[in-house]
Amino acid sequence: MGLDVAPATATAGATCSGAVHSWDLSTGVDGPGTRLVLFLAGCPLRCLYCQNPDTWSERDGARTTVPEVMQKVQRYRRILDRTGGGLTVSGGEPLLQPKFTAAVFKACQEDGVSTVLDTSGALGARATDDLLLDTDLVLLDIKSFVPATYAQVTGGGDVAPTLRFARRLAGLERRIWIRFVLVPGLNDAPGNLAPLADFVAGLGTVERVDVLPFHTLAIPKYQELGLTFPLTGHPTPTPEQTAAARHHFATRGLTVT
Repeated sequence: MGLDVAPATATAGATCSGAVHSWDLSTGVDGPGTRLVLFLAGCPLRCLYCQNPDTWSERDGARTTVPEVMQKVQRYRRILDRTGGGLTVSGGEPLLQPKFTAAVFKACQEDGVSTVLDTSGALGARATDDLLLDTDLVLLDIKSFVPATYAQVTGGGDVAPTLRFARRLAGLERRIWIRFVLVPGLNDAPGNLAPLADFVAGLGTVERVDVLPFHTLAIPKYQELGLTFPLTGHPTPTPEQTAAARHHFATRGLTVT
């Protein structure tokens, strides 16, 4: 009970496989440079504004080995190297498959490929120190600082593991980009934003904070899956509301986008 560090395990290497949902190529969104983004299948959270409900179940992923991942990386190696990019593992939640994520990152580091982990931190206890030391940058999505609001946003999740994970990353001197999805009337209260900004500023290894305005572009995807988007009809942030949220972080000396 209460352990926040998973025991070290040997890298599974070529024998390790994971459930992969999809791939994408992006620039400036999923880490520095042009990134090949590997989306893993499976997520323990059910966030009200989730844009990828098709990634919720690990069963829906295609079994993929680490060598197959690296073959894909090599196809894009020239543009990744030229732009200072690399591989980002996202989801779903990549720490739902920690052995596979660790094996992929180990292979990337051995091949000189930059690694980025995109995570909610909810399963941070599953990440070994070796996995994190093979991670060049963590994109950490903190959905709320207030426990009750976090539970409401995530469908019953607990913010404490994410905050412990953030502190652990800072202790390991891992570079962090914080992501915060702003939803008016849900997580935009000063009583949520101010303590979150204080916490983030106190970590010491946060390079930037991305305040991301909530949007409803995923509604057609929900409809295709026969699901109802939980925030249908909910207002999106105004430019003024977004600027006010960013101000909380900027006044703590943080770089904000």
